[in-house]
Formats: sequence, structure tokens, C-alpha cells
Amino acid sequence: MRQPPPSSPDLKKLVREGAVDTVIAAFTDHYGRLMGKRFDADYFLAEVAAHGTHACNYLLTTDAEMEPVPGYQFANWELGYGDFHMVPEMPTARLLSWQDKTALVHCNLENVPVAPRAILQRQIARSAALGFEAMAASELEYYAFREPFRDAAKQGYRDLEPLSWYLEDYNLLQGTREEFYTAAVRRHLKATGIVVENSKGEWGLGQHEVNVRYNHILQMADDHVLFKQCLKEVAEQAGISVTFMAKFANGQAGSGCHLHLSLRRKGKNAFNGNKPLGPVKGSDEFRWFLGGWIAHAPEFMVFYAPTVNSYKRYEDLSWAPTRLAWSHDNRTAGFRVVGHGESLRIECRIPGADVNPYLAFAASLASGLDGIANKLEPPPVFEGDVYAARTLPRVPYTLQEAVEHFEASSFVKDALGADVAQHYAHFYRTEQRAYDRAVTDWDRRRYFEKI
Repeated sequence: MRQPPPSSPDLKKLVREGAVDTVIAAFTDHYGRLMGKRFDADYFLAEVAAHGTHACNYLLTTDAEMEPVPGYQFANWELGYGDFHMVPEMPTARLLSWQDKTALVHCNLENVPVAPRAILQRQIARSAALGFEAMAASELEYYAFREPFRDAAKQGYRDLEPLSWYLEDYNLLQGTREEFYTAAVRRHLKATGIVVENSKGEWGLGQHEVNVRYNHILQMADDHVLFKQCLKEVAEQAGISVTFMAKFANGQAGSGCHLHLSLRRKGKNAFNGNKPLGPVKGSDEFRWFLGGWIAHAPEFMVFYAPTVNSYKRYEDLSWAPTRLAWSHDNRTAGFRVVGHGESLRIECRIPGADVNPYLAFAASLASGLDGIANKLEPPPVFEGDVYAARTLPRVPYTLQEAVEHFEASSFVKDALGADVAQHYAHFYRTEQRAYDRAVTDWDRRRYFEKI
């Protein structure tokens, strides 16, 4: 079934009735974090809704600590760090039930091609020009701890107590113990207009996921960042903390963000067809899209695994994919084909929970569309344990390796534009350099006395 876009609240009516007095104008930075401003609701409706607002353009040149990083052409000290224009996209308005009398509107950044939302929008336009409408879902995993965020920071994020104390995958007893938080998240998301399917315990200690229903790909990315913000802010209110690190601790499962994607044409699933591909029946578009997505995964790896920590998740026998293969309903494969007929779709299990959804969806769509354009055949279906298949090509295992693939790729430059590709290569190299300079607890434990 096609998921209709959720209806937007009538902001004028809500403001007039006193139900909303604050409107957040928001966009995401490179990391997928929501940035923006809070406006008096009357002022927002009178001025910002029609004319937009501004923010400092350094926000697309910072590191995770909000420090401006030199070396970007888009914005730098020499250019004076001016403003960009934020244009509210009013149909994205959502009432945030977990905040007092507050609504949020996603904004486009005018004439800013490096903005993550703009990158996805360009791929959506390419898809539409070919007669396709992309549908997507993202399954987001996270860990929850009893310490509030501030206390966790004071502890250096060490010795945190997970909400559960034994592995809880699908375990309803452990899930019940966490319902004080998880149920609140489900209810707030539903009230906000994000359709919740279910929640469940995951494999790690204190690891959980809440699944929301698939949507049009841009709306799914918008929902993803708002869903993540909800999880963090409700955790703050509940006096606990959550993390979306791809790999929080040794010996624990990583947290993934499994992407589901299909294409529609004239309201029908364009992947649906009768041509066999291994145990699956689908269309030529399905086969070629899968071939392109797999073929270009190494080049776009930085959009699926954006931090140094991301690559610590790729361990054999860890539920995270380590090799490039596709299978039918097989969780050891990087690409898992699920559903049939109108529900046929491709699940990419490569991204971690630290992913920026706009960039990951853009990479996925660009890769698959190239597969269709060039009729790229996927490798043969793999059956069995992909972890044991040592001859299969593996995913890049470090951010350094992934950036090299990204920078060397003519396909990436064609898909994104050379300037955009250079901008993000600089961003990921900056992330790698920050790690290379850091002295960590691991360094001290290993070398303080032993050498």
C-alpha cells in the first residue's frame, strides 16, 4: 500500500487558539543534527512563513564540537562567514507534543548545493524525470542508559548503566522495564504525525529500536531527523540518556540504520515483476537498481558510515554486514531483498545509526538510478553465511579507506557535482584528522606502562 504523506497541522488555527506559541525553523548540518531558531508563533506566521529567515553559513563548515573548520570553499574566514537564507517548507510543519506549545518546520537553504536536504532533493528530481517516485524507510537502533546526559558527560561517558542488564532481543520482560521511556516516544511520534509501527528490544544491553512506517523518501528523511530528535529530547525529560553511536562498546552489537527503498511508477511498485533473480521475482528496474546500489556502495561509503566510529561496527558475526553481497531475507548480507509483489523492496544494512538520512538516501537513490540507466547486473544471489564467504568483496573498513574511494570516484562527482563532492571529502578528512590527533583511553591503557 502507498503511504500518503501525513497532513500538516493548521498552524494559523493552532496559533489563534493558543495551542502553539513557538515555531522552530530547522535544517540539518553534515551530521544530520537539527539546527535552527525558535520564533514567536505570531511573528513566524506574519514574516518567516512568507519571507524566510537567515542563519550563519559557518554551520555547514563546523566539526562535531561546533568549531569552524578552515579549508572549505563554501564558507570560510576569508569570506567572512555570511548568512544563508532559510526557506520554510510549510507542508512539513509538525506539532511537537513533547515540547510545550511548539511546532517545527523543515527549511530549505536557498542556493546552497552542499546542504544535505538539497542533495537528496536533486536525486529525487532525477528520479521524477525518469518517471519514478522513491519510497523509503529507515530502521534506527540506539542504546539507552540510566544516567542523564549531563551526568554521562561528567563521567566521560564511561561506566554507564544500560537500562537492561541482559540481552533483550525481542524479550518482552526487559521491554516492559523500558516502557516508561519507549511508550512515551511512541505516543509523541504518533501525536506528531509520524506513523509508528512497533518497538522492540535489540541484541545489546539497553539496545532498542522504534520502527516507523515507510514514506516518500524526502518525508522519510524529515521524519528520521525529527524521530531522532524526539528520542533525545524525551530521554532528557525522562532523566536518562541515549546514544546513536554506530559502535558504543566492545563486545556489544553496533547500532544500525537499515534503509528500505523501492520505486513507484504511476502509483505501482516499479520493482514488481515476473523475471526471476535467484529466488526472487521482480522487474528489470528492480534488478538493475540492486546492481547499481551494490556496485557504488564503496564509493558512497562515507554517506553510509560518516565517522571513525562507524567502521568499528563492521565485525563478522556481529549483525553488521562486512561484505558486499545480496541475499533473500538473510541478515548476514549487506543487501537483503524482502517482500514480494507490491511490497518488494531492497534493504541496505550497511548504514549505522550515526548516518545523516538525507545523504544516505541520496547515495542510495543515485546509485540505483545509475544501475537502471546503465543496466548494471547485480552479482549472483548469495545463500548461506556471508560472514564465512571470504572471497566476497568487503565494505571499506576505515574512514580513511572510504574517503579515498569517495574522492577517486568519477561517479560521485557526476552524481553530486564536483564542488559538492570536494566539500564532503574535506568534511570527512577533517573527521579523520581529528581522530588521528586524539590521545585516547586506549592509548593510555596500552602504552602508559607497557612500553
